[in-house]
Amino acid sequence: MHSAALGEFVGTMILILLGNGVVGGVLLSRSKAEGGGWIVITTGWGLAVFAAVAVSISMGDSDAHLNPAFTVASVITSGHAERLWTYIPAQILGAMVGALLVWLFYMPHWGPTESTAKKLMCFSTVPAIRSLGWNFLSEVIGTFVLVVVAAALVSKRIAPGGLAPGLGPWLIGALVWSIGLSLGATTGYAINPARDFGPRIMHSILPLAGKGPSDWSYAWVPIFGPVCGGVLAAVFIRWAGI
Repeated sequence: MHSAALGEFVGTMILILLGNGVVGGVLLSRSKAEGGGWIVITTGWGLAVFAAVAVSISMGDSDAHLNPAFTVASVITSGHAERLWTYIPAQILGAMVGALLVWLFYMPHWGPTESTAKKLMCFSTVPAIRSLGWNFLSEVIGTFVLVVVAAALVSKRIAPGGLAPGLGPWLIGALVWSIGLSLGATTGYAINPARDFGPRIMHSILPLAGKGPSDWSYAWVPIFGPVCGGVLAAVFIRWAGI
């Protein structure tokens, strides 16, 4: 069965399973990857994006947004408002299922891990220094770069005949890897409302051993920051003719 909404759902599920999966591997106690560090996390997330976009496209979803900020930006640039109520719910549900799979996958490791913050970071983002205004700005800038560069990569000025088949997922994965390395260290670079919101819901409802609060007072930052970044990027794309 092929459809854009199904591709958004499955692609986002894969994104969260592999992306939050690498976070779990680095942070959870007695994991073989424990202590792997930031390079491992950013590399894992970049490859997660590549895999997720590839799966989404293979299921007939040529857009492969997997991110409400992308979807909002695409509505501004293309006028396809129906994507708001078809893509975004699929993305959030996919992120929730992906987080559920991460919880199941690491079941033996939740108990031995004492830090409630590390457990939360296996689901949603946590800022390095909590300063909501600056955290918001970090998410705006990171998402702006994501959307603008993604648009540039498929621009006819770069690839007049279109990208070579199969190249797009690799390029987007490399872009997210770059953003993680350069702009991710302040907030954990959600740059995707579904990536944070769906897993945060699952953290709050799952019977996770020894979990702490889900920090909903911070949740607006990785939701509205990326949306604002996407809107600004869409305006810039139209203005610059990318």
